[in-house]
Amino acid sequence: MSAALYAANPRFSDRKHHVATTAALIVLFWAFAALLVIAADREIGPLSPHVSIVAELAAIIAAGFAYMRLTARDATVDHALLVGTLWLFFAIIAEIAVTAHFGHAWFELLGAPAKPIYRCLLMFAWVAAPALFASGRS
Repeated sequence: MSAALYAANPRFSDRKHHVATTAALIVLFWAFAALLVIAADREIGPLSPHVSIVAELAAIIAAGFAYMRLTARDATVDHALLVGTLWLFFAIIAEIAVTAHFGHAWFELLGAPAKPIYRCLLMFAWVAAPALFASGRS
């Protein structure tokens, strides 16, 4: 009986989603990650830049895990890399938009250019975080 119920009501992550639903979930989980990164940068950054970068990386990886497990459990590496690339694109666009709006540089999502190692780590994390939790198929 439980097999019949399971087949009738698959988990949300096992369903094939409409393109609009997938797009909305990608943006929603990116926004979640971006808010965590901004919070880590503002709260922990002044105390310790090294701990801040670790917290920011952990936030991005946690969002990648949450996206892949809650919405796209059986997604391929290709899908995960596309999501990660979109997350990086959103972070770049957000930084450009905030910089243009306030008239001064804003580097909270990607890190300051003065610290290129941290910046590269954050950019790599935006792309790779969802792919870390993708299924092995491509």
